[in-house]
Amino acid sequence: MRHRIDGPADGEPLLLGPSVGTTARLWEPQVPELARRFRVIRYELPALDSVGKLAEAVIGLADTLGIGAFHYAGVSLGGAIGAQLALTRPDRVRSLAMICSSARFGEPEGWHERARLVREQGTAPLLDASGRRWFAAGAGTSPAKELLDDLAGFDPETYAACCEALAAYDLRGSLGAIAAPTLIVAGREDPATPPAHARLLADGIPEASLVEISGAAHLATVDRPAQVTAALLAHLPPADGMRVRREVLGDAHVDRAVARTTAFTRDFQDFITRYAWGEIWTRPGLDRRTRSCVTLTALVAGGHLEELAMHARAALRNGLSPDEIGEVLLQSAVYCGVPAANAAFAVVQRVLEEPPSGA
Repeated sequence: MRHRIDGPADGEPLLLGPSVGTTARLWEPQVPELARRFRVIRYELPALDSVGKLAEAVIGLADTLGIGAFHYAGVSLGGAIGAQLALTRPDRVRSLAMICSSARFGEPEGWHERARLVREQGTAPLLDASGRRWFAAGAGTSPAKELLDDLAGFDPETYAACCEALAAYDLRGSLGAIAAPTLIVAGREDPATPPAHARLLADGIPEASLVEISGAAHLATVDRPAQVTAALLAHLPPADGMRVRREVLGDAHVDRAVARTTAFTRDFQDFITRYAWGEIWTRPGLDRRTRSCVTLTALVAGGHLEELAMHARAALRNGLSPDEIGEVLLQSAVYCGVPAANAAFAVVQRVLEEPPSGA
């Protein structure tokens, strides 16, 4: 399957599925925020004529990328694929979001007629009607034009096969078996899968949440991007700050910190874990080596020597050599002051003389 990957390589995997006739561009408004925390994989639909086959193709992609369990979100047909996965491969789906989707997309004959039309004439006859279905704000915006251009160039056989998949799809009797934490998002102006479809999903899937977005038609990710992004971020789990904290500082240090936590310090420890380790250290813009360099410099400048020792150990865990740490301290001597760097060299020297962990 054609796909694009964004976000940190060690982030939790999040697969994003498209609507029929769209490409990975459908999710571009959400990617910057989602890729801060997740390894985001946007796939594109292959020419397969059943939702079951499409779901297995997604599993094949995940296997190829070395991904076990993953979070999943999909628009329309993409959402249906996610529901199928949650039913047939529940061990692989950590959470599910269905956006402008359905348990059944209307009468089969309408989809078969559309498949025949596209095989005979391509997707050009669909452009006007699709623009009206897809965008409540109209098709004149730049993102809307780009998506309609994608539809104009969409492979007719792939589109027709997806129509046949939609014609045969009907999960109305199976929704109660979906166990993954599920979010349903509806566009209130969506003529293709109106809010009644979303309510049927939310009523049928145990403990599913429902968000209805005003002013959104069928492609709500583009029509109302901020609202869809906010709904997804509220649904998806927060970054695992404790895991990152342990990876950077080591289990022994974190275990000591946790053991010393009192009722008075508990909220502060939670704040540090969520904000420093779950939000800042997990951002994709800098790798951990670079973040260690920046942190050491800041601690030298502030004279925070106890924290400096802790982060000198972390810098070694993050792959900096003693010589590289020395270069950071020399740079700090120029810009933070010689006395501050002198004290820092003394602290780091003691860290470097410590016995190896576990000795």
